[in-house]
Amino acid sequence: MNILTDLLNIKYPIIQGGMGNISNAILTAAVSEAGGLGTIGAGTMPPEEVEKIIEETRSLTKKPFAVNVALSVSPYVKEILSLVIKHKVPIVSLSAGNPAPFIPKLHEKGVKVITVAASVRQALKAETAGADIIAAEGYEAAGINSSLETTTLVLIPQITAEVSVPVVAAGGIGDGKGLAAMLALGASGVQMGTRFIATKEAPFHPQYKQKIIKASDHETLIVGRSVGRIRRVLSTGYANKLLDYEKQGISLDEFNKLTSEDYHKKGAINGNGEEGFMNSGQIAGLITDLPSVEELLDNMIKDANLQLHKANKLLN
Repeated sequence: MNILTDLLNIKYPIIQGGMGNISNAILTAAVSEAGGLGTIGAGTMPPEEVEKIIEETRSLTKKPFAVNVALSVSPYVKEILSLVIKHKVPIVSLSAGNPAPFIPKLHEKGVKVITVAASVRQALKAETAGADIIAAEGYEAAGINSSLETTTLVLIPQITAEVSVPVVAAGGIGDGKGLAAMLALGASGVQMGTRFIATKEAPFHPQYKQKIIKASDHETLIVGRSVGRIRRVLSTGYANKLLDYEKQGISLDEFNKLTSEDYHKKGAINGNGEEGFMNSGQIAGLITDLPSVEELLDNMIKDANLQLHKANKLLN
């Protein structure tokens, strides 16, 4: 029995990470239909845009899905959470901020809450605030990351040793071996973003998908370290331009403008790596194919079982 799958009413302990303003109903529904938990990332989208995606997702699947709200990023936090309640979305993921003020109202309406943490301290605070699930995200992950830069491998066992709620591992996971490893470290499941980009259903530009599939083991880089706004992206012309700006000296405000969701869309949706960026985790180096979401999840579960069986034989 897996407490995570029981709590979320899903088949597999696999959650889709929020993808900000490139979120869409097609991929969210595909993940939920395949047995995982699809997630809509609200990003900086206005409430009416998020509501359209929620309604479209509802039309594509009757299975549970979640909405992710990055608390310090979205200017519409209260409005988005009101939509969650209005449309009876069963799960909310809260990241990039203090979830404590929002959890009681969500629980009052029967909404399960996942909170993202990058340290033991953050995880303990989230548990105290009432979080149902902790998504522990390591430095390998795509997009905006913690400045603590702790890797998933060491983060998961430390957090699982300190909290009693289920822990989901995020960052550097994209296959059955990764799932097996995280379960062995004490996690109840995994959260993936980059791996879902390289799937047949994901409505992102083919150039983006191919760049992930062809990525080497050092194809991602960190931008924003100089201004305390760490973001992991694919190495593209635009990403390297951002690094040059940092070397010359750039303010946080200037960096935020150059990494706004408009530039995210130019990279991910338009496939323009010279004028926009493409988020990607380090797992890109392990991604070599373009399966359907269903094939991906089924194969991950089969491979995780195989890997755990092999590991057990090595100890007996």
